[in-house]
Amino acid sequence: MAMTFVKLNNQTKNFDGLMKDLFNEIPASFGKTFREDVLGFPPVNISESGTGYHLDVAAPGLEKTDFIVKLDGTLLTISATKTEEARDENSKNIRKEFSQKGFKRSFTIDEKIDAANIGAKYENGILKIDLPKKEETKQDSKEITIQ
Repeated sequence: MAMTFVKLNNQTKNFDGLMKDLFNEIPASFGKTFREDVLGFPPVNISESGTGYHLDVAAPGLEKTDFIVKLDGTLLTISATKTEEARDENSKNIRKEFSQKGFKRSFTIDEKIDAANIGAKYENGILKIDLPKKEETKQDSKEITIQ
């Protein structure tokens, strides 16, 4: 029986979310786009190996100090905030498409994850989180004598 280690939270789309997706391609010249997930909802790749699970969160333009990765019971939460950089008073923005928004993603993990050994690193715009599997305890076999 195949079991999934993770349940993605906050994945349901309401009518508002579907409309935002529909109008996502409106050019910026028409005003602010409806896309809220420039940093608001980064894409995540999840893979499994023999030793554990791996989450890759695409979040370019951040520093590792911008992230908070927290495990509360079985809820793994990944969040980030980017502070606004100081502006040069001698320059004027002609167009500004970079967003300074943060994001928050949460995942429910199962009991097969070794929570004490979860690791994370940020490199080349990707936050990589390793979720190692617990060592499976082998059941000792024992022959029972019939009396």
